[in-house]
Amino acid sequence: MAVADRRTTTPAPTPAVGPAAPVGPAAPVALGIGLAVLATLVWSGSFVTSRALGDSVPPVQHAFWRWVVALAVVAPFGARRAWRQRALIRRHLGFVLLASLLGVTVYNTLVNQAGVTTPAANMGMIMAASPVLMAVFERAGGVRLGARRVAGLLIACAGVLLLVGGGASLSAGDLWMIAAACCFGSYSALLRRRPTGLDGVGFLFTTFLFGTVLLLPAQVVSLAVQGGFSPAPGNVLPLLYVGVASSAVAFFAWNKAISLIGPSRAGVVYYLQPVCVALLSWALLSEPTGWAQAGCMALILGGVVLGAASGAGPRR
Repeated sequence: MAVADRRTTTPAPTPAVGPAAPVGPAAPVALGIGLAVLATLVWSGSFVTSRALGDSVPPVQHAFWRWVVALAVVAPFGARRAWRQRALIRRHLGFVLLASLLGVTVYNTLVNQAGVTTPAANMGMIMAASPVLMAVFERAGGVRLGARRVAGLLIACAGVLLLVGGGASLSAGDLWMIAAACCFGSYSALLRRRPTGLDGVGFLFTTFLFGTVLLLPAQVVSLAVQGGFSPAPGNVLPLLYVGVASSAVAFFAWNKAISLIGPSRAGVVYYLQPVCVALLSWALLSEPTGWAQAGCMALILGGVVLGAASGAGPRR
């Protein structure tokens, strides 16, 4: 009824702005940062599971069953929405397929492959390269990042470089992780261009579905060459974790965060990941840590606080 009353009077700026003024941009920014933190914390655990399952579950099969579980979790919420938007999905099929390939099919398979030989702490540190790519892609898209965000990015990046330089040796697994970091940075930048009107949960279900289908040929080859694995609590429970929390929950939170605050600011928050992974790997896998790592982690945290709190730069 309020809308009908406005149509009968001369439009004025004050009534239109008044009710929304107390909300302002602070609420969505805070929500976006919180969702980015949630996704980062949950994903930190997935690096530990990739390392823990490296000797018992082949990397491709780890990825395949992760996404099967994720599909089962998301389907009750997203399948119907995706079906209602099938015409929009078909119109932007190239974008959806590329997002599925980068974010679902390739990225996690590379992480699992790295987990066969690389310590979880190294995996988290190398993945911290992806925020740099997010910022570069966003800047190339015309977004001014702002001095504080760039400073926070550089401080956090310095902490990661010092952490890596303090004893990490480049191995085959590290190279797999570098490829994974590039893949994830590209996926996050691509999310900024998600078609208008495409439902978040429907998009999530569609990418999970397409990504799992694209992974199916590699799953068949892995079963033929490496054989399957014997289900046991030690491998089924981690697979449920990565399927439910690291896939359904974390990907929804990250995608929503990107839509609210953009890739570069979410990328600064993502620098928390090496800190979380190092702490989890120390607590759960007994991987060593020390005062030097603690100092670098403090540097990373300082950069995250500085960069994530900065205002969003306008487009050119």
